[in-house]
Amino acid sequence: MAITLVNPKGLPEIDAYRQVSIATGTKLVHIAGQVAWDADGVNVGEGDLAAQVEQCFLNIGTALAEVGGSFDDVARLTVYVVDWTPDKMPQLMEGITRAAAELGVAPAAPATLLGVAALDVPDHLVEVEATAIID
Repeated sequence: MAITLVNPKGLPEIDAYRQVSIATGTKLVHIAGQVAWDADGVNVGEGDLAAQVEQCFLNIGTALAEVGGSFDDVARLTVYVVDWTPDKMPQLMEGITRAAAELGVAPAAPATLLGVAALDVPDHLVEVEATAIID
């Protein structure tokens, strides 16, 4: 495995992600921001943040598998949520939990969560980017 995830002493431990990733692999993979489109380009979960988060993470899983990787290889995630407020955290976590269960993984890489005014398509509520390192 090319990625080691760490929560250094002196920084808070947060279940949803780790504070640091150490990459030792040889192939750097940048996955473009994934939205809630399925393989046919149909938007999944209109108006449902949890469903859209789930689809974004499933899309990242598909992209990783195509290049010989998995969530174990993710060094960093960036999550953009339209009109973010802290009361949306349970929906966000529900979507991540459902995707993780379906993929059989724990997507716990260091993450940045950003609230944005809008995304490319008005029906998109969330977009997720990933950076991975693969041996």
